[in-house]
Amino acid sequence: MELRFELNQLHLKETFSIAYGNYDKREALLIELSHQNNKGYGECVAIDYYQIDLSSFVLKLKEIQSHIEAQKIIHPKEFFKILFSLNLHPFLLSALDCAYWDLFGKLENKSFIELNQLSSENLVESSITISVGDIDKQIQKIEKSSWNKFKVKCKGLNKTHIKKLLELNRNIALDSNASFTDEDCIWLQENAEVQKFSYLEQPRPIDQYKLLNKNGFANWMADEDCQNLDSLDELIPYYKSINIKLMKSGGLTPALEMIKKARELNYKIMIGCMTESTVGISAGCVFASLVDYADLDGANLISNDYAIGNFVENGKIILSGKSGLGIELK
Repeated sequence: MELRFELNQLHLKETFSIAYGNYDKREALLIELSHQNNKGYGECVAIDYYQIDLSSFVLKLKEIQSHIEAQKIIHPKEFFKILFSLNLHPFLLSALDCAYWDLFGKLENKSFIELNQLSSENLVESSITISVGDIDKQIQKIEKSSWNKFKVKCKGLNKTHIKKLLELNRNIALDSNASFTDEDCIWLQENAEVQKFSYLEQPRPIDQYKLLNKNGFANWMADEDCQNLDSLDELIPYYKSINIKLMKSGGLTPALEMIKKARELNYKIMIGCMTESTVGISAGCVFASLVDYADLDGANLISNDYAIGNFVENGKIILSGKSGLGIELK
């Protein structure tokens, strides 16, 4: 098996504004695992509020390259155990895990869906993200869009904006990226109108969720608070929903376990994404039959996508049906 990797820059179609800052581009690390003329791909991106340094990932890959390349082709769940033993950052672990699933499926001539006996029907529809901005411009974007579901980013709580969004009678979620105050959260979870939002994501900074009540009117969804399997038990009294992102969880293999446990604990589940190319989005799409919500618009937001595979068109998730994760570079 051969390991290759390269750094790329993803350019956003328009400035992406969230409570954490404004972004015109994202750095991405593309990983390729190859064997017998088959190539599998994985990806991770540099997110500043996760303190991700891709140059350190490149150094780590150089350090472990010979060890990875010496491995025989085994089942991805067994290969994940080897990766896990290397003490990798979850973002890098995810890129390698996804690349190996893609490669293994191509070698077996079976899709990830087939390998894991998942359904390719009843796929949930994805939302598209509306950046932080003037409320009237946000509403205008919603009304002009051909998508049906929207995640509206906000920086702090403006009750007039909340009212305007609810009056649209559209499928809208709110994502404050941890910018709500305690008082904001109490007002939201005690306001019956708020249940019209499909969910309200990551209202407070990490670990500051103890005032949330999942039995209130707000469907609180944990994003940064829900990093991995160990988070799930602890969050039960506070969050009704969780956002599983492959990079946070360490890849497809642990995400499968998270979905299983989250179902057992009666969480509503979203498969989410960062700003990613079709490499990352293709991996997320395979879970679209297992979850309640999807936010897989990452590749739709960039202007220089370098891959094809599973994709999202006007919110509809379309699986390629090809082996592995169906990823090919353009």
